Amino acid sequence: QELRSFSIGLDAMAPDAFAARKVAEFLGTEHHEIHFTIEQGIEVLDKLIWHLETYDVTSIRASTPMYFLSKAITDMGVKVVLSGEGADEIFGGYLYFRNAPSAAAFQKETIERVQKLFTADLLRADKSTMAHGLEARVPFLDKQFLELAVKINPEDKQPKTYDNVEKYILRKAFDTQEQPYLPDEVLWRQKEQFSDGVGYSWIDTLIEYCAAQVTDEELETAEQRFPYNTPVTKEAYYYRSVFHKHFPQVSAAQTVRKWIPKWQENTDPSGRANAAHVNADTAIAQVKAEA
Repeated sequence: QELRSFSIGLDAMAPDAFAARKVAEFLGTEHHEIHFTIEQGIEVLDKLIWHLETYDVTSIRASTPMYFLSKAITDMGVKVVLSGEGADEIFGGYLYFRNAPSAAAFQKETIERVQKLFTADLLRADKSTMAHGLEARVPFLDKQFLELAVKINPEDKQPKTYDNVEKYILRKAFDTQEQPYLPDEVLWRQKEQFSDGVGYSWIDTLIEYCAAQVTDEELETAEQRFPYNTPVTKEAYYYRSVFHKHFPQVSAAQTVRKWIPKWQENTDPSGRANAAHVNADTAIAQVKAEA
């Protein structure tokens, strides 16, 4: 049976949708590209936060497209999918990892990120899919694979060892020129976090929407309403308010861990907040113009 593949974006030119289409054509998969609108994403936030049981900003940003993608997949009758969670954690794939002050700090952060996956990316992957009865399996988190990967010399995994190419070892394993697994331009593209890859305007508009829902006074007095894990942005305050509506107990709030990048000035969890990020939308627009 032909292998099926799935991707989601705001439109056909979203960075991840664009790359996924190239991979599907290269591999000859039966590819399904799903689109959603920002309005649909905003409309589903209340239900989504109920499913997720978190107010973590990056989890909510990324779970929205995964929620829509999961529904589309189950509507096609598919019950189980493979997903790539874990690779960025164990191999230091996020852009902030290039700023690690030492190999020891890099190694410590990769291990902690894996250990806390159940509060972030695994929570997203599990609850976004199971909201529609879809089972996601995560091969990068196979125990034997993790045991091998964690024992690799951290210097050999650090982006700075390879001119700041993240996940170099993993990419190089698939760099088989005679029988390539992936097109070169996808294999070596810069890391694009999922909530950015669906289209940059998703996060940008989400921030604007939340800012319109929360007053300056509410944010200034946030500590009075939410003394535990006090939100510091209007976006975080809005998500926390929705979470509090569904789960008002302090014990519920205490189960949540916030995903925050290290070693960079801007602590917004979007990959685009890192100074090293290259604008993929601009590159795609150029390709489109030349086509």
